[in-house]
Amino acid sequence: MKRPGGGGMTARRRAAMLETFTNPNPQRAYEIRFECPEFTCVCPKTGQPDFATFRIRYFPAASCIELKSLKVYLWSFRDVGAFHEAVTNQILDDLVRACAPRFMEVEGDFNVRGGIHTVVVARHGERPPN
Repeated sequence: MKRPGGGGMTARRRAAMLETFTNPNPQRAYEIRFECPEFTCVCPKTGQPDFATFRIRYFPAASCIELKSLKVYLWSFRDVGAFHEAVTNQILDDLVRACAPRFMEVEGDFNVRGGIHTVVVARHGERPPN
């Protein structure tokens, strides 16, 4: 069975994978959306794989998340034992630390397990008006 925090990588090292670049329009409140349909981690109780689609929405401030580093960061959870709620909130925390957005929402839309479909949504900050 896979253990919580598995994969041989610390949470700090995983978060350090995230890279940013300077926001080309920091004066404007605009939204960036990512959809990552191939997320996997491991159930810390059963050791079975969990599959999810992650949707990330944010209004950048001074910096934006670089896509390749986001992909590598998300892939780093493949062998990590994590409950849905924990991994969704960890991803939000790491992304907020990386880019300090005006607003961010991370949604983990997990595949059905045990007959239950789970969606976890975590938010940071106040959403700017449209």
